[in-house]
Amino acid sequence: MTTPTRIARRHPDELIIGLVSISDRASAGAYQDQGLPALREWLDGALASPWQAVDRLIPDEPARISDTLIELVDTCGCDLVLTTGGTGPARRDVTPEATLAVGTKEMPGFGEQMRQISLRFVPTAILSRQVAVIRERPSHAALIVNLPGQPKAIRETLEGLKADDGSVLVPGIFAAIPYCIDLIGGPYAETRPEVIAAFRPKSARRPQPAAGDAAV
Repeated sequence: MTTPTRIARRHPDELIIGLVSISDRASAGAYQDQGLPALREWLDGALASPWQAVDRLIPDEPARISDTLIELVDTCGCDLVLTTGGTGPARRDVTPEATLAVGTKEMPGFGEQMRQISLRFVPTAILSRQVAVIRERPSHAALIVNLPGQPKAIRETLEGLKADDGSVLVPGIFAAIPYCIDLIGGPYAETRPEVIAAFRPKSARRPQPAAGDAAV
């Protein structure tokens, strides 16, 4: 087994994102994992900034989940970790507990907003237990967010819901993630507004270069 190493940024604003799919059956090869491809596809479309991913496919085991999150933040240096799977009420659904165990600050608004989005579709959204935390180390911090397990629900919770004219009905959670990463000392991430508009207070926004200042 290869010893994990810190991921080198290829650009000062490059995001290092840990992607963790948590499933007993997928990790055992019983079926093909859908979580990691869904996360990569959405991030490719949503992020205007450079980014690179560190993937993990693991079973629903609390110690394994916690150890993986610690590795991605402390060793690999991820700025953001997104997990998918293991957030329901079943006995093997232990992702929230394993996530809370490694966090130094809980961020309850993320789970609240995800359930609000999912309730637009199914009443069983109240059974979802997604949580988010900040993990802080002396020289580094990262945001860890639990997402649902299904690709459609992953997209809806990240992106939010829009009307036919493109106006936002319910904001997706990713609108708040770039500013959260700013606040914990991470790189300045920008999104494609046609997918998800990252929100920052005016005082936190970088000035946009004038048209005549563009590099030739």
